[in-house]
Amino acid sequence: MTIYNPQYIFCSCQHGAQNVLKNEILAAWPDFRLAFSRPGFVTFKIPENIPANSLSTLNLNSTFTRTSSVGLGKVSHDDPGTTIRTMLDQLPLDQIPTLKHVHVWERDSALPGTRDFEPGRNPLTDALASQIAIALAAKTGQPPATENKIAKVNDAILDVVLVEPNQWWYGWHQATTTPSRWPGGIYSIQLPPQAVSRSYLKMEEALKWARLPIQPGDLVAEIGSAPGGSCQSLLAKGLRVHGIDPAEMDPSVLNQPNFVHVRKKAAQVRRIEFSGVKWLTADANVTPNYTLDSVEPIVTHDQVNIRGMLLTLKLANWDLASKLPVYLERIRGWGYQYIRTRQLAFNRREICVAVMKSRASRRIKRSRKKK
Repeated sequence: MTIYNPQYIFCSCQHGAQNVLKNEILAAWPDFRLAFSRPGFVTFKIPENIPANSLSTLNLNSTFTRTSSVGLGKVSHDDPGTTIRTMLDQLPLDQIPTLKHVHVWERDSALPGTRDFEPGRNPLTDALASQIAIALAAKTGQPPATENKIAKVNDAILDVVLVEPNQWWYGWHQATTTPSRWPGGIYSIQLPPQAVSRSYLKMEEALKWARLPIQPGDLVAEIGSAPGGSCQSLLAKGLRVHGIDPAEMDPSVLNQPNFVHVRKKAAQVRRIEFSGVKWLTADANVTPNYTLDSVEPIVTHDQVNIRGMLLTLKLANWDLASKLPVYLERIRGWGYQYIRTRQLAFNRREICVAVMKSRASRRIKRSRKKK
């Protein structure tokens, strides 16, 4: 019988962000010990004082971790069938909950958006997930696990990471947060043909992750809107959008009836023009301090009431990641106490900051849905 004695966790992240992730985790969890790592994949040995039964739902509170798993082992073989059989033989199936999902993904091979690379599911990982689910069902006699789909809260998930084509690391976790329900912590979406930029992907993922209580008809101001990819995402959800950018917008966005182009820099827009805006997003190719300098006089104006924001902070170099607490404290000083950060899968060297004045309105939205 395979003994369930977890000794490490593994984390997936963006290709190139692994060193920042290491520093972040070790600062928050000083008893962890760095183990094996590759670009986009990091493992940590865990101390004995953390109960094994708590690891599957352990919240690392990490900005740069897409998803994490309780490590169970690794298999190296050139034949996928042999790899699957070996992996399943080593699983402590009698000591962990019934695995409801199989999530398979590849370690990022490049920075998102580089040479058309985008993270997430692909035909290979979907095919492997199907093969694993079929073999797992045959071994356990349970109904087949769902393959590379969004899990339900508290479902147990078998995670398989192709660190190399012939080297698979596997583990498991229980779905708790929204990203922990996604295969590899990545919201499954492809850039549609009509999208004018990959900012569409970033906005789609940001909205799914942040779960701000945005309603159709709400007015959103987008700072740094050109050429309009993120605006397309917002408009498709029935929102009214004011795009603030001195650069040109794509004609397909300009022709949308719910879109207004404010062809100015944010500092040139009169503050009173933001009086009807409920939500603000910003994704400008400038330093984090410049982004915050642009936003602060808007949200602190006495005739403006911005309920929440999605801010993209560009990290021109990874050293800026160490200043994240300073940036967040500045945002709190504007009266926004509910702040979360995440390097989205479709972000490049940048992070998304989701901001609201309180969590109350999110709770109200959830209660309305239940009714």
